[in-house]
Amino acid sequence: CARLGLPHETPGWTGWGGRGNLQDAARRARLRLLADWARRHDLGAVALGHTLDDQAETVLMRLARGSGVDGLSGMAAAREADGVLWLRPLLQVRRADLRDWLSARGIGWDEDPSNDDPRFLRVRARQAMATLEPTGLTPDRLADTAERMALARGALERLAAELSGRAVRLRAGAMQIEAAPFADAPEETRLRLVSAGLRWIGGADYRPRLSSLRQALDRAGTGRWHSLSGVLLAQRRGSLWLCREPARTGPPVPADALWDRRWRLWPPPDAAKGLSLAALGAGGLSQLPNWRDTGLPRHALLASPALWRGTDLICAPCAGPVGGQEGAPAAQIVAEYPYPALPH
Repeated sequence: CARLGLPHETPGWTGWGGRGNLQDAARRARLRLLADWARRHDLGAVALGHTLDDQAETVLMRLARGSGVDGLSGMAAAREADGVLWLRPLLQVRRADLRDWLSARGIGWDEDPSNDDPRFLRVRARQAMATLEPTGLTPDRLADTAERMALARGALERLAAELSGRAVRLRAGAMQIEAAPFADAPEETRLRLVSAGLRWIGGADYRPRLSSLRQALDRAGTGRWHSLSGVLLAQRRGSLWLCREPARTGPPVPADALWDRRWRLWPPPDAAKGLSLAALGAGGLSQLPNWRDTGLPRHALLASPALWRGTDLICAPCAGPVGGQEGAPAAQIVAEYPYPALPH
């Protein structure tokens, strides 16, 4: 960087508590630190150095886990997350070729010691590649598989988006899915749509296991509420409902902050001092005797946002006016729904 006249920063990570999946925690921390760095410098995109070998190892690991089309599509060449566009311009370049290119120009690099630690699955996958290559399972073949799976994933996403446009309504942060068109859709499309809804409502980073998702949908079909990934599911009156689990909502936040990863007051209140955004809860709902007029499940309203001043309920935009007063500040969902065929 000094030779090229480029500014350089090395953000430090101090958030590791010594428990859980170190590599996954480190990956999340890297992306978070890079996203913060990009926002500080008003950068809309960050380029990452993943190579074709990294892609092949990713596909091999996901194959070992029994992943479906989405997992086997590997790492995307471009994706948006945390308000940043992440680019991977080297996914068609072999790791050895990149090193040769750097060496020829006298440019060094750091080797992460964990890259040789067999405790980590990626290292074992990297070591297994040499054994698998004589069978024809080469990095290039695995990368080709990822590309074809990405094409298939795009087609499946299109089907789920079309079903969303025909069958889904977003209401108070919950999803109401019309049962008849949902039942007529292929199972893969149904599972994809519900998985996206679970992640959007519950804030999970990954879709649930296939067995857990099928079990949840079977139980929801009986009309009883079932919990999965911080979301309650039940079929009621011709609709499948997905609602935020009230007990899993986030803690109160200042009125101008993002609450429960999806809600923000907009426009911000002029006098936000002393106000907080939090779940309506049973205490707030008890102050709204006409909440049933909304036609929404009680669970959905309990987990919906409300504006509070201490213990005083100011407004509950999803559940109706407080004390007959209209015109209170409105809240809207700021997270983008997975399938943009619908209004937010």
